[in-house]
Amino acid sequence: MTPLPFQAVAFDLDDTLLRDDLTISDFTVSTVRRLAERGVRIIPASGRAQLSMKPFLDRLACASLYISCNGAEIWDAGTHQLLHRETFSRETGQAIAAFGKKHGVYTQTYAGACFYYNEESHWARQYAASSMLQGVFAGDLEAFIQEPRCKILMMATEERIASMLQEARELFAGRVSVTCSKPWFLEFNPLKATKGLALERAGALLKIPPESFLAFGDSLNDLSMLQRAGRGILMANGRADLRNLVDGICPSNQEDGVARYLENVFGEVPA
Repeated sequence: MTPLPFQAVAFDLDDTLLRDDLTISDFTVSTVRRLAERGVRIIPASGRAQLSMKPFLDRLACASLYISCNGAEIWDAGTHQLLHRETFSRETGQAIAAFGKKHGVYTQTYAGACFYYNEESHWARQYAASSMLQGVFAGDLEAFIQEPRCKILMMATEERIASMLQEARELFAGRVSVTCSKPWFLEFNPLKATKGLALERAGALLKIPPESFLAFGDSLNDLSMLQRAGRGILMANGRADLRNLVDGICPSNQEDGVARYLENVFGEVPA
């Protein structure tokens, strides 16, 4: 039997595996499931919270592990048991909330099946619709945060987020991982919570070296994973400034780019 070119496939969800309407095509589901049947480990890796990922995991029904909150959490896909979690302290969470307050931007954090936000706005409504999580108004997040957290998210215009990104990275250097999964998102996670480090941890759990992973993504929060995998592929709809930092480009999320690239690499996946 011809050896498989990769032992595992990791992929982002939004703007990567998911189409713009947040669905996964039958073709993509079929392709990924057939690879899993051949022994390839399937690992979705998203900035989404765990419960926001679950409907897509149910649709695929073939993942081994999954990575949530930009690498802060790793879960068993069969039992939904938490296998690893990274958090930052209450004090760091409060400092991040204070940074958002200083800039006057919408900010939210997470607990259980809910996200908790600082102001009533279209950002909260849009996030609730896309994440399938319940939003709860918490008011002053600096006062609300009283325990360690694994993610805080800010939303604003693309121009505002771009102007805040470098400042946030400098201010929280050595304490927090700061990234963007969408141009209007500014995301704060624990320092050791990146998709690249999570890929290494997932590989260790499965006894698969990072070099045996094929990974797909579209944005800044995916870059560490794309560069740590044996081969990292950017979506055609991904950020243009990442094109020279990855190993290749595949068709867009609207064109089932992940599945079409998988067929090219593994050969047409037999039914």
